[in-house]
Amino acid sequence: MRRIDLFAVSLLVLSMAAPAWAQFKEGDPGGTKQGVTQTHKWQAGVIVTAMGGPCKAIVGYVPVPSEWPEQTVKVVDQTLSPGAKISYLTVDEGARVMVVNIPLVPLNEEAKALLTFEVKRTAQLPPEDKDSLQFAEPKSLPLAIHRYLGPGPKIETRDPKIREAAKDVGSNCDKAWKHVEAIYDWVREKVQYKTGGAFKGASAALKDGVGNHDDMTALFIAVCRAADIPARFVWVDQFSYAEFYLLDKKGDGHWFPCAPAGARVFGEMPDTKPILEKGDNFSPPYSKNKKDRQYFLREFLAVKPVANGGQPRVQFVRKPM
Repeated sequence: MRRIDLFAVSLLVLSMAAPAWAQFKEGDPGGTKQGVTQTHKWQAGVIVTAMGGPCKAIVGYVPVPSEWPEQTVKVVDQTLSPGAKISYLTVDEGARVMVVNIPLVPLNEEAKALLTFEVKRTAQLPPEDKDSLQFAEPKSLPLAIHRYLGPGPKIETRDPKIREAAKDVGSNCDKAWKHVEAIYDWVREKVQYKTGGAFKGASAALKDGVGNHDDMTALFIAVCRAADIPARFVWVDQFSYAEFYLLDKKGDGHWFPCAPAGARVFGEMPDTKPILEKGDNFSPPYSKNKKDRQYFLREFLAVKPVANGGQPRVQFVRKPM
């Protein structure tokens, strides 16, 4: 998930506003219930060494943990080289990145921008009243939710076999919860879980009958979306799972987790690894191509070309402490 791009860049327009999803600190009434809370330390940032000449006007970003109903985040330590500045940008409402600006790194010298976060992650327990949960009308969904009904990288909602499954699987269920659970069970029946390997996506996993956790999660999401049920990826360290969206009896919407691969986990999430991103169709801030999309927002670095300038040796940092 690492990438380095070198070219001249313009200044990014940054949004410093707190994300709308940073508010539910006492749980999610009508949705999942709170379980145990664990505290983690997580470090993210970049180390740049100028090779062959000085490097100027460096700009880059690194995804960092952000706040969700089940997660709180705060900075507890930072290492910033002289002149380095940081800010934050929220991308497509599902990822937060630390943007780094470094005006100059002299030849053979090193510049750092490293932050250590304290992440408190709460396990999610099943909702109390599953039978009252309902599907939302797609036309009534706000844009922030409606985005999770369409295709995305590796999530081929228009695949005929996926559309056929969306039409048939769960169609005899009289409850929304049971309908989504039927899709979950169908994915686990059709695809054998195999660890490792590259992420090949929903269509390939269904065709091959085997896939890793990302593949199985993508297939679950694709079938849900093709059935007009909002669903999305949740990315944690070295793993991913899914969330699906339903309304409670008051008409309020909630996201519910499930892990299609591995041990059976549906409607709850006992794992408390820090959440890195939610979503799977990110528009990278640096890209000049409006159609460029990433299922996981990757790190990025750019250096302005100058006469007698050098090339940066880049080490991105994203790890538990």
